[in-house]
Amino acid sequence: MRILLIEDDTKTSDYIAKGFSEAGHVCDVVGDGRDGLFQAQREAYDVIVVDRMLPGLDGLAIVRSLRAAKVGTSFLTSIGGVDDRVEGLEAGGDDYLVKPFAFSELMARVNALGRRPPVQEQRTVLKVADLELDLIRREARRAGQVIELQPREFTLLEVLMRGEGRVITKTMLLERVWDFHFDPKTSVVETHISRLRAKVDKPFQVQLLHTVRNTGYSLHAPR
Repeated sequence: MRILLIEDDTKTSDYIAKGFSEAGHVCDVVGDGRDGLFQAQREAYDVIVVDRMLPGLDGLAIVRSLRAAKVGTSFLTSIGGVDDRVEGLEAGGDDYLVKPFAFSELMARVNALGRRPPVQEQRTVLKVADLELDLIRREARRAGQVIELQPREFTLLEVLMRGEGRVITKTMLLERVWDFHFDPKTSVVETHISRLRAKVDKPFQVQLLHTVRNTGYSLHAPR
């Protein structure tokens, strides 16, 4: 089973991830709410375990955003009042476990969610306005016109399109496109963004790829 754990407390996340791994599952860990939502939308998971209090974006907002994905979601949080549990379940959560917890109980709950029949269909074509990215054919089109992209440009565009409307930081791009978990102090991101903009935006009347000053980039239709 593939599990996404969105938890900002590293001691807790390390403990849980180790337990999932020992049980034979694959567990990805993200410590920031916005990054967690992006990861959940980008990859296919059987179960998502999320804390409620997170930097960037709170757990309730994440679960509400993922409600249509039909992936089993479980809250794991220290916020345990009756009203809080009701709020979490009504937001779209399938389960709610309060800290402190026994890992055996968490594992049993996750297994129960994982036994549900899969209903999510993975998108093979991403669309933003008149821009399309076919993930199977590895082909990009805008207004019906084929756009020739290098492999790294294709991956960069995929990350930006999956995060439609959200700001994707340079750090996030370095991790997801180049697999750098440090800043190499180069202009590699800026250079590729410039090349991508020349292909995706400049030949067309409407700009889709936007620079968010001192923050990152966002791809979206005009607002």
